[in-house]
Amino acid sequence: MKATLTYVGGPTALIEVGGVRLLTDPTFDAEGTSYPGNGYTLHKTAGPALTRAAVGRVDAVLLSHDHHADNLDHAGRASLVDAPVVLTTIAAAVRLGGNARGLADHRSVMVTAPDGRRVRVTATPARHGPAGGDRGPVIGFLIELDDPAEGAIYVSGDTVWYDGVEAVARQGRVTLALLFLGAAHVAAAGPSHLTFTAAEAVAAARAFAGATVAPLHYEGWAHFAESRREVDAAFAAAGLTRRLAWLPPGQPRAFELSGTRATADAGMS
Repeated sequence: MKATLTYVGGPTALIEVGGVRLLTDPTFDAEGTSYPGNGYTLHKTAGPALTRAAVGRVDAVLLSHDHHADNLDHAGRASLVDAPVVLTTIAAAVRLGGNARGLADHRSVMVTAPDGRRVRVTATPARHGPAGGDRGPVIGFLIELDDPAEGAIYVSGDTVWYDGVEAVARQGRVTLALLFLGAAHVAAAGPSHLTFTAAEAVAAARAFAGATVAPLHYEGWAHFAESRREVDAAFAAAGLTRRLAWLPPGQPRAFELSGTRATADAGMS
């Protein structure tokens, strides 16, 4: 299986696999936009590398959740109507209506391209913060072709490392893992981080044995407590630098996937 990833910014990337085009958590607002919330305000510090128009056709949006602006900003929300279907949490589907379809954990749907090619997308567990203190329902996604010999792509959504994610790793088919990092933190949620820390990303890389890790959600917002620097340092200390695949903003990067590994088209850094 071949896949191409195009990083737009923050949690937003275009995944092209099996002829199907999937867009993760759309964020297309300009740099400097602020989003008042319940006891906190999020600040966007970088705009997207591509406009929604430049992204082109999308066969489905994979929306981990709808209730935080760093995963669905104003322009991203407006763009949802451009997709045939928005796959998201059950609660988000109720709020969004229209083309939104809610998925419970482990439920699967087929997403079809205009030429009839298709992939299976399965909702995976996610926990947006510490046990008992998460920030509302979130899901991740597993993207697969029908052939069990092919590798799978995992999109974590906003989650910390916990047994729900570990259970996905134990399936053993993931060869490319898109992890939402940044150790997101807002004072209103207390001292705990709400997305993967660099150390948790290393734990995930070890659990997804052999999988290539493509970081998302680590820059572009003021509430990220960690950046690429911390991730690079943690993976270097663990001897796992070769497993990282940083995505150049706005530029497609191709991967050759198999049942055991993902190979990027160029160097991994």
